[in-house]
Amino acid sequence: MSHAKFTRRSLLGTAMAGTALAVVPGTAGAADTAILPPVDRIPHRPRLVDYEIVELAALLRAGKTSSVELTRAYLERIAKFNGPFEVYGDNGLYNAFVRIDADAALAAARAADERLAEFRRRGGALSPLCGIPMGIKDSIGVKGMMAQDGSPAFAGNRALRDATAVARLRAAGVVPLGMTMCSEFSGSVVGTFSGNAWNLDHVPGGSSQGSGVAPVARLAAACLGEETGGSIICPSAANGATGIKPSPGTVSAAGLMPLAPGYDVIGPIARSARDSALVLSAILGPDPVNDPQTLAPPNPFPAIPFVPRVGKKPLQGLTIGIPQTDWMYVNYELKPGVAPQSLYGAEHRQVFTRLVEQLRALGARVIEFPGLDITNTKLNPYLGSPDVLATVDGSPVSPSGAVINSNNYEVRYAEAVDRFCASGIPSAEAVATLTEVYGRRAPGETAPSFASANRLLGGIPASARYEGEQRRRTLIANYAKALADAKVDFMLVMTIADVIGRRAGPEPGFPVMRAGYQVPNVLGWPMVSFPTGFARGLPVSAQFWGPRFTEPTIIQAMIDYQAHHPEYHTAVPPDPALPTTRKIAPKPAPLPPNAPTNDPLRSDQAIRKAMGR
Repeated sequence: MSHAKFTRRSLLGTAMAGTALAVVPGTAGAADTAILPPVDRIPHRPRLVDYEIVELAALLRAGKTSSVELTRAYLERIAKFNGPFEVYGDNGLYNAFVRIDADAALAAARAADERLAEFRRRGGALSPLCGIPMGIKDSIGVKGMMAQDGSPAFAGNRALRDATAVARLRAAGVVPLGMTMCSEFSGSVVGTFSGNAWNLDHVPGGSSQGSGVAPVARLAAACLGEETGGSIICPSAANGATGIKPSPGTVSAAGLMPLAPGYDVIGPIARSARDSALVLSAILGPDPVNDPQTLAPPNPFPAIPFVPRVGKKPLQGLTIGIPQTDWMYVNYELKPGVAPQSLYGAEHRQVFTRLVEQLRALGARVIEFPGLDITNTKLNPYLGSPDVLATVDGSPVSPSGAVINSNNYEVRYAEAVDRFCASGIPSAEAVATLTEVYGRRAPGETAPSFASANRLLGGIPASARYEGEQRRRTLIANYAKALADAKVDFMLVMTIADVIGRRAGPEPGFPVMRAGYQVPNVLGWPMVSFPTGFARGLPVSAQFWGPRFTEPTIIQAMIDYQAHHPEYHTAVPPDPALPTTRKIAPKPAPLPPNAPTNDPLRSDQAIRKAMGR
């Protein structure tokens, strides 16, 4: 693709050709040294890799350590515990990084040390992220590296320049270590390629699975993830990381391999709320040339908080609502009409009850309220709707299909992959796989093709797209009204509500989970995930979820909670035992056909099927 500008975002590789990204820096708040703790008040950590980013930033500025030393410490752990690279399957160890570039990382670390030395000599502006090693999801462009979106079919898809978010991190002095593992084509929220940070035998969550594992397993200080429907929140929750799924448009998605433009968001996953907030602050901000959706948020965006509020009741004045129509999946079957907390596993219900009391002790008013029932078509005429707004090339078009398919056509979704397939880079086998995934088999056709996909994507009538958008807005307004009527500032939910399953076991990866895990992305509302306890040696996490652009509010509440209850996010998993003989299983056990998907169109179909529509 030779376009000089992106629309909302473009595929990497052949789609990354064109002019350089015009990068606009994020908020200036991350440069404020007042957010860093005094060196003499930093708690002692057993290893350099155990320090949080805010602590490392203070140590780096004081010259107590160096970026090169820190980067080497992470690279040594990757070499020891990650396992072989380029294995989209079980590689015998964490498999959090699918590929790294150690030489480039050390070069970036040396450059960061020079900036830090200059800062010590002369002062001036310097991001707290300068010298911090991070991983980047396998679907986000890092100049010179391959981005394969969780599949060997995209081998050779090398980024010609950094995605906007990566460019902003690089400008801040971040050290990119390499690409973190993601689910195949970013399609699964359960994940099986990586090993869980606390127990390799268990699922890591997806699709940003490596980005959820790496910070907790001490393979990186933080990572970038990407979410279309659960892909930041699920791996954060499964591994006990602290993740932020921002509102669409808050962070530029330019340079991301898209799944559903208008839903896709890039966000941070780290160990603490403060660390994730620092990363978010560095990457947010307008990017009008490459991602016009970034013109939607307030500019300047309200300052992202980095420090806890003082006092014993920092949450005083907040009303946190627990939605009672936030239906659950049990063994991937929808259970409408049943209070969600009654379906939580016993240990998770105990942790959730304790969390509610902890939040109340911090001053919050925590109440149960109805929320919005997504199975009620009067309140939700968009997600899972049985209505057909148009028929295009023999295929019925649902309300969400009218919106998502039109957005995909705008970014040349199928065309970009078609051009990659025609470039001579992928093998014949890879071309067949990509055609099956990104192409379409219209009614009456015997084989998928990109031409067929383009007929559907480009054939959506403007009237159907408009109707779909209006229905989406109606759902958003109704959800906002549900909060306003109950005078709720934001919500408290538990996305994964029972002990997660094994990667190769017969039981579901997520035995009990929210059926509405796609809803925050449908609404365009932000969500944060943070650890709150343990069950059978695996993390238990909860999420705050609020209206669009309320990131400062829910992040501040999460920071305040962690300041009073640090025992969960500072817990350290045991290092995995090194195998005496390394067995690699490139093809892990397949997920059940009804396993939750990150693809909003497939999820839409699943909800319709579950409701018998």
